Amino acid sequence: MTAGGDRDGAGWDPERRRPALPRGLRRRLARLPVGLFRVGLGPLFGGRLLLLHHKGRVSGLDRTVALEVVAYDPARRSWILASGFGPRADWYRNLRAEPRTVVQVGNRRYAVTARFLTEREGAEIMAEYAPRHPRTARRLCAFMGFEVDGSAAAYRRAGRGIPFVRLVAEPGQRLP
Repeated sequence: MTAGGDRDGAGWDPERRRPALPRGLRRRLARLPVGLFRVGLGPLFGGRLLLLHHKGRVSGLDRTVALEVVAYDPARRSWILASGFGPRADWYRNLRAEPRTVVQVGNRRYAVTARFLTEREGAEIMAEYAPRHPRTARRLCAFMGFEVDGSAAAYRRAGRGIPFVRLVAEPGQRLP
């Protein structure tokens, strides 16, 4: 944690097995939603996926990744994402370097600013997410090497180790 309460990877256990990045066919399948967004089929995902546009922190090149929306909060005008590959995921690190970006939900684009959530916030988000999406929550935790028994306490423990990001829409945009 940094002084401002942001995650900087300090809550991430470096000894924990980092999930391997997909390669070959698995990578192509993982990238399939990006292509569907690009050809105008983003509405197929409802609000479950969004397309995050970000700039490479080293290369400066435009990048895109389709990510699952953990929660959409219309009152806060925001989407919450989890980094399944931990704080070393490229999109996460790129947002750290440049938090202002654009997301695409369905076929609409929104200017957003990334806010990195604290471990305590991550714990509560995971505890709320798990009952709504039990299979996905169990899979995410297993994928990241967390053992959960299905209890809210276990999901809170896991949530403290998963980096979460809130993407807050800039004022003046009509949201879904």
